[in-house]
Amino acid sequence: MKQSFYSETEVKKEAERLYEKLQKVNYSKDDCDALAPLTLEINKLKKEKNAVILAHSYQTADIIYGVADFVGDSLELSKQAATTQAKIIVFAGVKFMAETAKILSPKKTVLLPSNEAGCSLSESITAKDVKRLKEKYPKVPVICYVNTTAEVKAECDACCTSANGLKVVESFDSDKIIFLPDKLMAQNIQNLTKKKIISWNGLCVVHKEFNAKQIKEVKERFPGTKILVHTECSPSVVELADFAGGTTGMINYAKMDNSKSFMMVTECGLTDRMKVELIQKDFVGSCELCPYMKKNTLELILQVLRKPEQKQIIELDEKVIEQARKSIDYMMKIK
Repeated sequence: MKQSFYSETEVKKEAERLYEKLQKVNYSKDDCDALAPLTLEINKLKKEKNAVILAHSYQTADIIYGVADFVGDSLELSKQAATTQAKIIVFAGVKFMAETAKILSPKKTVLLPSNEAGCSLSESITAKDVKRLKEKYPKVPVICYVNTTAEVKAECDACCTSANGLKVVESFDSDKIIFLPDKLMAQNIQNLTKKKIISWNGLCVVHKEFNAKQIKEVKERFPGTKILVHTECSPSVVELADFAGGTTGMINYAKMDNSKSFMMVTECGLTDRMKVELIQKDFVGSCELCPYMKKNTLELILQVLRKPEQKQIIELDEKVIEQARKSIDYMMKIK
């Protein structure tokens, strides 16, 4: 990798900027000294190449606070991708998110730093699987969670997020709904609707690991703690939540609620983000790491900005983009 050189003053100033945020999640001054030349070079290249870096809340803190232009959930970031004036979008997330950005911004170059940044949910189902379901249940609306490939989205009537899944289900005039691929989210929605939900067997490798015993132990150990749960978790966990929804909803709840202590029942990156941004509050209990989200690194972001490999460039068939866009547009109309 090409060497970049910065003055001692520049590196020191950048290290101080990083340390101000990252010390809250256990980065040392030495860590920040080592990261500073890397973040300086990435931020310099962004300007030179008219690029923007979008980072999901599950990314590591050095990416979020070191180089990201926007941080949020997959839908928020895709909307940013659609409105940005940048020609190049570097998506620090997983592949289905980068594909969604490409669907909404087909003329822009979308880059995914790690080609290994997949998703257990999106990999659990294919477009062929959806076609078979449609043959088995003719005229039943098909709703896919946003954690799906572009090809799967192209076969569905509507897409949804963890925040509006129930509203999308209720928007269809049908007593049956095919909901895929998240089995646990389908169960959570089934508990809130009179419609019959026909589900798939996909599971999130992160959220399936949480159980009711963990939550009860935190409640006993830290009385008054508010439990914020992602709806990819099991119904037994969601049942114990003070709030259940997506990452943005969890963040907003933690910011607005007057409680002192919270447990974020989701991927560890969100807990780290809250520790940095809400230092007056305590975040307790355990979290789970996503092996896919953590595939992206500052080194890969620098490399993809300098010279992307073919496998790092998101390319989709025009017909797939056209069809998948319809399901995403439907989702965006549901508030």
